[in-house]
Amino acid sequence: MIFDNRPCTLGEGPLWHPIRQQLFWFDIIGQRLLTRTDAGPAEWHFPEMVSAAGWIDRDSLLIASETALFRFNLETGTQTHLIALESDSPKTRSNDGRADPQGGFWIGTMGKVEGPGTPAMGAIYRYYRGELRRLFAPIAIPNSISFPPGGTSACFTDTVTGRVLRVALDAQGWPKGEPEPFLDLTAQGLHPDGAVFDAEGIFWLAQWGASRVAAYAPDGTFLRAVPFDAPHTSCPAFGGDTLYCTTALHNMDAAARAAHPNAGKTFMAKGIATGQPEHQVIP
Repeated sequence: MIFDNRPCTLGEGPLWHPIRQQLFWFDIIGQRLLTRTDAGPAEWHFPEMVSAAGWIDRDSLLIASETALFRFNLETGTQTHLIALESDSPKTRSNDGRADPQGGFWIGTMGKVEGPGTPAMGAIYRYYRGELRRLFAPIAIPNSISFPPGGTSACFTDTVTGRVLRVALDAQGWPKGEPEPFLDLTAQGLHPDGAVFDAEGIFWLAQWGASRVAAYAPDGTFLRAVPFDAPHTSCPAFGGDTLYCTTALHNMDAAARAAHPNAGKTFMAKGIATGQPEHQVIP
């Protein structure tokens, strides 16, 4: 079922705001933040690419852009700079990100130019109480940043590897030890994109090019898949028991776009599973 019919060149970063009971998401290449309420659709435009967010309070989001993390007031449109993010690197931008249970915010960066033979230019960072620390590098396409219930581990992927990793966290949410394999999708030729854990610890993974979000048990066993009418499913989010999913037109030629008229739109599927409330960022 289509939730919003505005096509995104690169839909990403859906965030269900637990106080506002409202979905926000991004069109990265379109440089915009989108939402809709009972009153209808709304969007904000930015001077550079934006990709992911966490909620700070009812009216404020932390947003990741090409060059910074900033606080954004949804009522006034005011931006307050928090910290630079690879601002000295014009060849990179932010991509997937999500708030962790300890109040931090994880964000990945990647090269603006993708494709075979392109060097991995990105990294995964964590912002926590004013500090931005680089955690893992080099990363080509960071995705699947997500946190199972309990706050003791985190998952992420470099999409080009086809493998999702899991790393243990300490009491403050910083990684401890080395990441370990969680899912290996290389044999199936699947490309892990954005992901989220539900309240039962089930891992819901958008798979780029596969028109679906797939669910995996805590031990990595495949459980089921929810199909969506667009090939490039990019990131899921839960709002209560509704699964939302962004999609993209990116890398689709004219023939593919004609064959998939709903590509780039944002979808929903009700009664799928109970999501965790999105964690609050403590800036």
